Formats: sequence, C-alpha cells, structure tokens
Amino acid sequence: QVQLVESGGGLVQAGGSLRLSCAASEGTFSNHVMGWFRQAPGKEREFVASIKRIGGNTYYAKYADSVKGRFTISADNAENMAWLQLNSLKPDDTAVYYCAAAYRTFATARPDDYNYWGQGTQVTVSS
Repeated sequence: QVQLVESGGGLVQAGGSLRLSCAASEGTFSNHVMGWFRQAPGKEREFVASIKRIGGNTYYAKYADSVKGRFTISADNAENMAWLQLNSLKPDDTAVYYCAAAYRTFATARPDDYNYWGQGTQVTVSS
C-alpha cells in the first residue's frame, strides 16, 4: 500500500512562489510514476505534472501546457520525496493540489491511471 502525504500549500500573491512536497512510502519511485493534479471549486481534477524515474538519478517529466515554464516537478528516489515548485503564480492556479502515484511505465497525465492519492494541499493565489 502506497501512502502519500502532501505539504507546502498556502496563500500567496500573484507572481509569487510556493514549493509543494509529497512524502511517499519507501520504494514508491522504483515502480511508480508520481504525478501532481489540482482541482478548483466547481471544476474537474486536472493534470499538472508527472515524473518517472528512468534509471539512477535520471527522471523524465511531463507538464500540462498551462504550467510549462512556471512549474517544475522533481523527485528523489532515495528520500522517497517528490516536489512541485510553483513560480509566477496566477489566481487561476488556485486549487487543491494532489500528489498521486501510478503503477505505470510512462509519465501518464490521465487521473484514472493513478492508483494512490494524497489528501491534498490548498494553494490560494490572490490578485
């Protein structure tokens, strides 16, 4: 059973930055893709970024078009941690952000591919 715990959300002004963390059960990154999703009130959960360890300390990352160039996903297999760096934040980025794990061989963007989810952390961007 994979357990995921997010932290790092908060209130920030537009243009600001936040760093979200996801603590995973030991060994998760060895055979899972890690993803970040978000869900704003009244909207469906949407893909933000995903990352797959492809060997050693080498990872492959995938991003939603809406966050490319502003958000960066990273992970450390030895620490069982994943992070999402959020820069140049906009009010439209306001949402609950979820960390998720998928037993897949590629960095999938489909929520249905993810088997495990964290409890979520709130990010609020004021204008």
